[in-house]
Amino acid sequence: MDTSGVGVLDKAAIVLAALESGPATLAQLVSSTHLARPTAHRLAVALEHHRLVARDLQGRFVLGPRLGELAAAAGEDRLLAAAGPVLAALRDHTGESAQLYRRQGDHRICVAAAERPVGLRDSIPVGAQLSMQAGSAAQVLLAWEEPDRLHRGLHGATFTATVLSGVRRRGWAQSVAEREPGVASVSAPVRGPSSRVVAAVSISGPIERMTRQPGRLHAAAVISAANRLSEVLRRADEHQ
Repeated sequence: MDTSGVGVLDKAAIVLAALESGPATLAQLVSSTHLARPTAHRLAVALEHHRLVARDLQGRFVLGPRLGELAAAAGEDRLLAAAGPVLAALRDHTGESAQLYRRQGDHRICVAAAERPVGLRDSIPVGAQLSMQAGSAAQVLLAWEEPDRLHRGLHGATFTATVLSGVRRRGWAQSVAEREPGVASVSAPVRGPSSRVVAAVSISGPIERMTRQPGRLHAAAVISAANRLSEVLRRADEHQ
């Protein structure tokens, strides 16, 4: 392997490369990396701390979830480049502020937004961290998760497993005064390659305009915007 001159990083890269072919016990890691046993163990445990390495049910070392998150973020520039005009069109069509959220751990981050220019509006700045326990975007980002992660996400949430089941069936979510009093929202999933939900498109505004059944008014428009972004990611993946 070509070295960078930063020894500890080179060795960490060797460990990750060894795990690329599948799970490995410590003995197998030592054998494939030619690192000393204490070094291999120390690096694997340090990488595990940063979620770049994890353990399977047999206790073997495997590549960790952080790598998938970083890979998803690498595709985010395409998503964000496309999001601006799509969110602006959604805002103009519905008359409400539009946002794009991505999940980051226990929060969802607003990564793009198109504000309603005048009048009463729900203003969420880009970079804002919101809870994963309330709101239609949180419902969308959680609804298609693996069952164990979904059930963990429901602890303390204002919505239930039954609500998320309805979200999966309909393909969109709505919330009324769930995240904030007086505010309603509608969200739909953006899907990356392999149909994994990677983001949520939302509109939000006062209940007076959105009504207590905001999905009836706006679900079709929000789904259409989310599908346009999913299509951008699908085309980008085909051209890689």
